[in-house]
Amino acid sequence: MSTPAGIPVTPGKVIAVHVAYESRAAQRGKRPAQPSYFLKATSSLAASGDAIERPAGTSLLAFEGEIAVVIGRQARYVSEEDAWTHVEGVTGANDFGLYDMKAPDKGSNVRSKSRDGYTPLGPEIIPAAEVDPQSLRLRTWVNGELVQDDGSSAQQLIFSLPRIVADLSQHFTLEPGDVVLTGTPKGSSVVVPGDTVEVEVTTTSASTGAELSSGRLVTPVIEGRGDFDESLGSVPAVDEALQIDAWGSREAAGLAPQNADNQNDAARPASQPLSAKLREKLGEAPTAGLSAQLRSRGLNNVVIDGVSALVPGTKVVGTAKTLRFVPNREDLFKSHGGGYNAQKRAFDSLQNGEVIVIEARGESGSGTLGDVLALRAKAQGAAGVVTDGGVRDSAEVAGILPVFATAKNPAVLGRKHVPWESDVAVACGNVTVLPGDVIVGDDDGVVVIPRDLAEEVVDAALAKEIEDGWVAEQVAAGNPIEGLFPPKGEWKEKFEAWKAAR
Repeated sequence: MSTPAGIPVTPGKVIAVHVAYESRAAQRGKRPAQPSYFLKATSSLAASGDAIERPAGTSLLAFEGEIAVVIGRQARYVSEEDAWTHVEGVTGANDFGLYDMKAPDKGSNVRSKSRDGYTPLGPEIIPAAEVDPQSLRLRTWVNGELVQDDGSSAQQLIFSLPRIVADLSQHFTLEPGDVVLTGTPKGSSVVVPGDTVEVEVTTTSASTGAELSSGRLVTPVIEGRGDFDESLGSVPAVDEALQIDAWGSREAAGLAPQNADNQNDAARPASQPLSAKLREKLGEAPTAGLSAQLRSRGLNNVVIDGVSALVPGTKVVGTAKTLRFVPNREDLFKSHGGGYNAQKRAFDSLQNGEVIVIEARGESGSGTLGDVLALRAKAQGAAGVVTDGGVRDSAEVAGILPVFATAKNPAVLGRKHVPWESDVAVACGNVTVLPGDVIVGDDDGVVVIPRDLAEEVVDAALAKEIEDGWVAEQVAAGNPIEGLFPPKGEWKEKFEAWKAAR
């Protein structure tokens, strides 16, 4: 824990208000009748200049500029009128939250908001004796741009700062040094590694008329480790509602309007999952055998051209989640390539057991994913990735999950592609792939199986494997191929007798 220089005592507890600003309530479409709270760990405290980590593979780290009230005198059952005399002062705060972990928290905010460094405070305290609690101004900047500007007047706050202190004192004792985060106004949104967030609280001295300031609370955002161990507990997960909450609106999140004809990625229905038994059988069947069985049923164009596993010996089995890129055009990349684009939305909306299949037109002159998206896919429970384009960070990606691609390439997406749409029919390696198709890949390549044929095809392929194995034994023993491959006549009778005796 990095204790902010302006805080006189290490807090025993940090209490945060869920919603206290009129502007935030209007944005959320729900105004609370009474204040509600959650606790943050003191180990989440950070000072101005300390960096905050967004775990690799996550995407919804949101800032919340806030006024922090620091308790100076023990408060228990105090009145609203007397509450401010128990306050040491106010300062700037940033109530960061990782919305990727909000659903598993189920409202507690323990993992989403109590991560190390997720409560920057400071850098200086404005003495409460110099402050009219209704005269504070709160501002937040991201990369120098003003994004939040609100205050503590009765018209701006739903619950006054003294009321919040008095209410909390009804339920437990507030000790000197305790910190109360008093909510954020509208304008809270998502930040990414490389961004810098600044928060400042200002007011006019009640005694001298001079301007008082907490100073700029500066927090750079960097990427941190993202190796969540699902054997220990929940891993990051997002849905449409969390995306909207984190970004502040559907539009900011890059989501289609609710009345759009096409469903957006996060709200799409789950693809029909493969049973454990079917998945196991598909894992045993070679793509060569599956391809032969599909051909015997009139399906010839089912093998994705040109792709191979980053790691030899890799097997992938799952249902298709599709993503389509169009050729790069500068104006389209400007409108569709930045922010929470179709590529990021597709990876965020992956479901357990899915294989993301990317149409890149066979263009291998740039990456179509890298290590961060691979980590996100793994965290979502994806079975793997198939792309007829290139892969960046290939060594790292190879160690994260099964990936089949045409090439390795260090160039970024925008060199050749614009992320356009997902959950549509795509052409990957000259094969049409529909959402929900069954994808199987091994060292021979990747085959696409219509979902309604999967059971029939895999059973036939496994039966043929048994026959081919027996034939191979006979050939290895010195027998000629004629009449044996495939078994006919006497050889057919011998095979059926062997099979019956197994």
